[in-house]
Amino acid sequence: MNWREIDENAKKWTREAGERIRESFSTELMIHSKTSPDDLVTNIDKETEKFFIERIREIYPDHQILGEEGFGDELDNLDGTVWIIDPIDGTMNFIHQQRNFAISVAVYEDGVGKIGLIYDVVHDELYHAAAGEGAYLNDTKLPALEEVSVDQSIIALNATWITENKRIDPTIFAPLVKKVRGTRSYGSAALEMAYVATGRIDAYFSMRLSPWDFAAGLILVNELGGKVTNLHGESLNMLEQNSVFVSKPGLHEEISKDFLYKLKK
Repeated sequence: MNWREIDENAKKWTREAGERIRESFSTELMIHSKTSPDDLVTNIDKETEKFFIERIREIYPDHQILGEEGFGDELDNLDGTVWIIDPIDGTMNFIHQQRNFAISVAVYEDGVGKIGLIYDVVHDELYHAAAGEGAYLNDTKLPALEEVSVDQSIIALNATWITENKRIDPTIFAPLVKKVRGTRSYGSAALEMAYVATGRIDAYFSMRLSPWDFAAGLILVNELGGKVTNLHGESLNMLEQNSVFVSKPGLHEEISKDFLYKLKK
């Protein structure tokens, strides 16, 4: 397997897809709801996923593809080489702000992450990692993540999870929010994981993400010594929705011990 070639093609296609998205800013979007009024998809999401699939199928016909918009393969395992793609992570931001969204592309082999790319299209920031070779922001190698205490940390957390909701007791996160230095919410799981990788934030939480939301970020954060699990400290299932807890080393253990111990499976 020529992983260097795959990595180069993945980067090339991701940047080309980003350019196509930037060109779409002046056009009128066709917007549709998926599972709910705030679960949105546009024609650009669909066209971008098809763009990747066409190129992957042409060069790597034996590879499989798991994509958010459903144009790839129906998978019940990750055997062989699998591309996991979110054409626009943060569609609501894309529609309302034309910023704070990203293309997320990951390549796995037999369930092991090999290549992870997160492309902030608007800022032309490509976060990328190849397993065992470190992680980069464009051409700059990122340093290993350093430990930080809870009271000095900035965490990314949607305000939904500290108000009444159907997924988690809000009293679990409320004490954590009071103790940390600050909270943020960017509306793109891929970017928030990239921000943990760069040290812009120290931890990120979400109650329900799909594999295409976290597949690339998992590779980035792991390369830098961070930790990615579900809220119970278990490895993520790459074929199902998961709760997700991403953080710097040390902080993950401290938050798990002092704040998440009340969680019920």
